[in-house]
Amino acid sequence: MADDNIEAAFAAAIATGKINGAIICATNTTGSFTYNRALGERTLLSGEKRPQALDDILYLASATKLIATIAVLQCVEDGPLTLTDPISDIAPELANKKVLTGFASDGTAKLVPVKRPITLEMLLSHTSGTAYDFLVPDLARWRRENEPPLAEGTRRPVEEAFNYPLHFQPGEGWMYGPGLDWAGRIVERVTGRTLGDFVRERICKPLGIPLDEAQFYPVKGEGVRERLVDLNPDDPECLGRAVAGGAGDANARSEGDFGGHGLFMTGPGYLEVLRSLLVSDGKLLRPETVNGMFRNRIGAEAEAGHRAAMESPPGMFFRVGTEPGKKVGYGLGGLLTLEDTEGWYSDETLTWGGGMTFTWFLDRKNGLCGLGAVQAALPVDGKIVSDLKQTFRRDVYRKFAS
Repeated sequence: MADDNIEAAFAAAIATGKINGAIICATNTTGSFTYNRALGERTLLSGEKRPQALDDILYLASATKLIATIAVLQCVEDGPLTLTDPISDIAPELANKKVLTGFASDGTAKLVPVKRPITLEMLLSHTSGTAYDFLVPDLARWRRENEPPLAEGTRRPVEEAFNYPLHFQPGEGWMYGPGLDWAGRIVERVTGRTLGDFVRERICKPLGIPLDEAQFYPVKGEGVRERLVDLNPDDPECLGRAVAGGAGDANARSEGDFGGHGLFMTGPGYLEVLRSLLVSDGKLLRPETVNGMFRNRIGAEAEAGHRAAMESPPGMFFRVGTEPGKKVGYGLGGLLTLEDTEGWYSDETLTWGGGMTFTWFLDRKNGLCGLGAVQAALPVDGKIVSDLKQTFRRDVYRKFAS
């Protein structure tokens, strides 16, 4: 299926009930190429079926991280923050964490102090030592043994949700984690505003994105809520269950605006963000700041850890559709390709996604950007969804070339 065109592959998946639909948006630097499609239909809470619409509001999941990255970089440009200074004064509870190196024979956790301070650059590039516990067995064990189970209906802010040790010494490894959640909290502390308010004022407003169309969970306003793709009989609370592969704990347990997963936005709105970065129009960030996003942030000390992560079982998600063995690094906002692939991504492509169903890319050399949001049916067929995302990634380039 990965080699089929978008129309045929997605229509076949819709016909078999594997997905409900999709929203696909792409454009190029000059605007001479545009591909915007809303496919399939969605079922409202009432049971009524409606055609998928381009202005339906999507759960971004980890695609939120790019938006949070832009917010952080805007604060760097404004002056309160730098990428390379320690964040100790702004986030002391993060700065004072220790590194979990394993467990002794008696079951005692082995914790050691950090050798160097954490910086914003580390948080944005996942080299700080913060890691999602569901990806690291030792961190998961530490949480089981040291944190009481979260009571039903309880919500936690960033500081409590990620109140566990580091996975490795700052700057000496790579693992996907809550660095952007912490970075989002830092934006809130230096600006005195919620991350959502900051995003609406500094990202949506300059691009003409309606302010009510970019909200962190829970989304408010009936006129907006009725356009939420996941507000349906399978997900009446709009937790983003299908995007997350059937779960919804991240939103159900979050209190406040989480820069790592919590944002909802329309596909065309997200494309406006991508295109602003693609053309470097200065509406969001200075050209030199955008250039810095496309610089590999994996230093020599972190290279082995990054390579190991790419080769691990979760590596298929970390590679975001790129082939195993391809030269990749990590920029500010996503995976960074470091070599050309004929007819596809250039060596200046930034790409990432959200959950199991959302993916985006920014290819500066070829002058193309796009997003694909698969509206999966529950239970989620991971293989079908993965193939469809790859179909989107490949076929958009074929359509652009033709």
